[in-house]
Amino acid sequence: MNLALKEKLEAYRARVESGIDQLLPHAKTRPARLHTAMRYSVEAGGKRIRPSLLFAAYDLFPSEADPIAAAVAIECLHTYTLIHDDLPSIDDSELRRGRPSCHVQFDEATAVLAGDALLTYSFQLLAREYSDHPTLATYLIAELAEASGSERLIGGQQEDIENEAKPLDASTLRFIHENKTAALLTAALKMGLAFSQPSETEIQHMQDAGYHLGLSF
Repeated sequence: MNLALKEKLEAYRARVESGIDQLLPHAKTRPARLHTAMRYSVEAGGKRIRPSLLFAAYDLFPSEADPIAAAVAIECLHTYTLIHDDLPSIDDSELRRGRPSCHVQFDEATAVLAGDALLTYSFQLLAREYSDHPTLATYLIAELAEASGSERLIGGQQEDIENEAKPLDASTLRFIHENKTAALLTAALKMGLAFSQPSETEIQHMQDAGYHLGLSF
């Protein structure tokens, strides 16, 4: 990897780690077990690709509004999908990023609720932190909701579950990757761009970039 790119990605990763620490409820917030589980999962590390893409798109046309809350919001939502993916009823994975998955570290019920809470918190964060920019807040909430709903990310997860261990045709495989993966990557780019006043052409470029990045990912 190009050294300058590697350094930029590391700077983005460090920025989102700081944002997570600042913006997530403290682990001791009542009920402590739930908030500890939320932080345990979000603070597990990882490449932070989605918030990094959001930062990169923002940096093309910086604005006065800080994108950190949006970056943390999309990482919260992504983490909820990982917690639920690991559950015994879905992938039944005991490890996530080299350490016990949420339901193993805590219990299955807590893991379900931690995922639910992170999903909800992602939208709470956008609404709260961008209340002074209502048009931006509405766009960010709508973009993230559209990307993560039953016809996109969750729909891709459903078809992935339905077709596990089955031979896949090209159309089904494309649907899964377009939605389970590409939808949220595209949302990250479009959310970062939304802090400026992008043209329709610029938005379409981000749409295309996210789509193809998601398929290759």
